Amino acid sequence: MARSALLNVMVQAALKAGKSLSRDFGEVQNLQVSVKGPGDFVSQADLKAQKIIRDELMKARPTYGFLGEESEEVKGTDGAHRWIVDPLDGTTNFLHGIPMFSVSIALERNDEIVAGVIFNPATDELYTTERGGGAFLNDRRLRVASRRVLSDSVIGCGVPHLGRGNHGKFLVELRHVMGEVAGVRRLGSASLDLAYVAAGRFDGFWETGLSPWDVAAGILLIREAGGFVSDFHGGNDMLGTSSIICGNEHIQKALAEVVKRPIPTK
Repeated sequence: MARSALLNVMVQAALKAGKSLSRDFGEVQNLQVSVKGPGDFVSQADLKAQKIIRDELMKARPTYGFLGEESEEVKGTDGAHRWIVDPLDGTTNFLHGIPMFSVSIALERNDEIVAGVIFNPATDELYTTERGGGAFLNDRRLRVASRRVLSDSVIGCGVPHLGRGNHGKFLVELRHVMGEVAGVRRLGSASLDLAYVAAGRFDGFWETGLSPWDVAAGILLIREAGGFVSDFHGGNDMLGTSSIICGNEHIQKALAEVVKRPIPTK
């Protein structure tokens, strides 16, 4: 695949950060870990990876804004462009030695995502996309799965944990989905969940309580792979509403109907 100069910058930043994460993953028991909330950990690996990414991106485009999970947002003098970065999506997996974590980098232009990179250093899987240019896993073109009914589908989701999310609401959603699908999965990294939808591994995905850096790159990846993405209200404000439902045209619509079913009274 032919990559633009900007996408090449993003790829190199992700690979460089991934190399650092791989080294730390090999010595995960020695990491210095601080707690930033119940069940939500931040490690030195997070901070180091974000610095690597920010340095690489800002060296290439110093006027762009920067929104990263591990720091305050920096407004760019450019005004139209912003990097949206999760240096380590799946921190809890990482700290438990589970090889399902990723680096996620997106480029936003005038409030639209125009490029994205998701990289899992543990599996050496690099997902890339540009608006109008398709979606790729390493050098293989991606298409979302073609299944048309939920009963044949495997659906990904996010599971709220200690101190996060509406547990009761999620259990109702899960109850509804479980009765309609062939399987439900949770990877522990929203970026990878979305990448799996783009790759056709998951037929659909839903989650609430997300941050922009969790989904920005994945939204474009799915759309460029032929998929459909909306927020829980059927709109396009996934970053603002912190919610997402996605899949191919048929599964996304059917999944949205199921997860939004009212809670039964009896």
